[in-house]
Amino acid sequence: MSADDEGYVHRPDGVDAESDAGTGGDGFGFRGWVLIAVLVVCLLVVPGIIYVRPGILSAVGIPYIASLLVLPLLPAAALGLTAVWAMTAAGRTDDEG
Repeated sequence: MSADDEGYVHRPDGVDAESDAGTGGDGFGFRGWVLIAVLVVCLLVVPGIIYVRPGILSAVGIPYIASLLVLPLLPAAALGLTAVWAMTAAGRTDDEG
């Protein structure tokens, strides 16, 4: 054993230790920022609307109790769909590249 040998290190497909494998080198990218924007809307904007104007949907004919169920459901669905979109799109670009 030489002084340079520090033990076995597995590097699949010739990936260098110095490269940014997994991050792509450009940070979040477009998908990450879209996910952050949806997360901010879901965690700050919609709860703020529920707190300030809980009966906002009564103007379009939805009862107060139903609006307390619908208002949290919409951002939850948006966050779930955005997360699935971001992960499937990220997996698709990793396979191609």
